[in-house]
Amino acid sequence: MNFGDWLRRFLVGRYGMDTLNKVLFVIALILLVIGFFLPYRGLDMLVLILLAIGYFRFFSRNIAARYRENQRFLQLLAKPRDFFRKRKYHFDQRKSYRFYRCPKCRKELRVPVGKGKIRVTCPRCGEEFIKKS
Repeated sequence: MNFGDWLRRFLVGRYGMDTLNKVLFVIALILLVIGFFLPYRGLDMLVLILLAIGYFRFFSRNIAARYRENQRFLQLLAKPRDFFRKRKYHFDQRKSYRFYRCPKCRKELRVPVGKGKIRVTCPRCGEEFIKKS
């Protein structure tokens, strides 16, 4: 039996890598690099704790619990991720469209650029307002 077979059999039934583990390992790596330039003893301990948690999760056989932890983490990341995704979308569309919010229902509306003053009608609530495009 070679090492590859042994490792494969060892990892069967283990949780493995997920988004939370990746973030833990990346933060540990960043703190490790920072620790080379700022010799602060607490930073080394934090890196060890993050690595221990990451390895514990990686080798855990309690797959359901690790899955729930990852899902909670992804839910925490959803709002910031959506915020930056929306900002990128607005930035990509900036030459063709302007974005406004309906003053009544706060729905985001997209209007073409370069049409002058236009009357915008909200599709959700029917509110009409005038904006420069």
